[in-house]
Amino acid sequence: MTATAVSTEPLVDSYGRVHRDLRVSLTDRCNLRCTYCMPADFADWLPGPSLLTTDEMMLVVGVAVDLGITGIRLTGGEPLLRGDAVEVVRLITSLPKPPEVSVTTNGLRLSQLAAPLRDAGLTRVNVSLDTLDRQRFLELTKRDRFDDVIAGMKAAQVAGLSPVKVNSVLMRGVNDDEAVPLLKRALSEGWRLRFIEQMPLDAGGTWDRSSMITADQIHAMLSEEFTLTEKPGRGSAPAEEFYVNGGPETVGIIASVSKPFCAACDRLRLTADGQVRNCLFARDEMDMMTVLRDESLSPDQIRTEVERRLRKVISDKLPGHGINDPLFIQPIRPMSAIGG
Repeated sequence: MTATAVSTEPLVDSYGRVHRDLRVSLTDRCNLRCTYCMPADFADWLPGPSLLTTDEMMLVVGVAVDLGITGIRLTGGEPLLRGDAVEVVRLITSLPKPPEVSVTTNGLRLSQLAAPLRDAGLTRVNVSLDTLDRQRFLELTKRDRFDDVIAGMKAAQVAGLSPVKVNSVLMRGVNDDEAVPLLKRALSEGWRLRFIEQMPLDAGGTWDRSSMITADQIHAMLSEEFTLTEKPGRGSAPAEEFYVNGGPETVGIIASVSKPFCAACDRLRLTADGQVRNCLFARDEMDMMTVLRDESLSPDQIRTEVERRLRKVISDKLPGHGINDPLFIQPIRPMSAIGG
């Protein structure tokens, strides 16, 4: 399933953006219920037969790597809920041209899996953590698992997955008093903190721009306590990074809404049910599942068609996500079903 693709021409869209980053959702399931992601009683998971098998996922990943993908981020839902998550990492890092593999996780299973993931070839973990207060964590996630997240992050550091990246979303009237405390804790623990603007990807479509803490506001909050100096050489990275008090420590701010970085975007996404998205906010998806399960096609024909569809979805990519357009329509699927 990892034979050479028909072509080695890179994945370039009509705006000249070369795509090197693939986000792969291992599952839509999650063991938290973060209020900005899904309802507290959400249980409308995708049925098992509609999810990519590991072989199907690896076929798409293998073709994408042949076409120039050099970095793969495993996402969810909560990716570490997939029973063979460690084996998926091992398979990807065993490809002839192995990409760098990282994972975005809520951290709940890292205590058990950090070392096996590292042994399988994982290079980095991103852990979502929006508060340092245990009661507030419970209110935000509907689960009393704060200590498990912290233990998971420590296990990742012990396993050598350092620096642990921490993703935090600040919400007005909810946790917007924690910008400075989060950065102080990150500096003391050796975490690499990134603040992310709240995006219109909630399950109910109730996102309200007025509740979002903007990148400029986050910068102003942090500047009350720290001296921030812009770090040069951002490239296609989503985060604008700043040296803290002269460095070498940094903090990142991802301004997906207020200061889009679409012009440098090099990412595409494969959902757990076999759809490829050229933008997190795309309204359209490219179906891979149908071709992967077409018994009338030979393995070589399947690979050829997967390549064709990857190139098609990249060629259809728009110049930007359009959040700031008055006509912007929120994606039907929430973040948990798309994969961050």
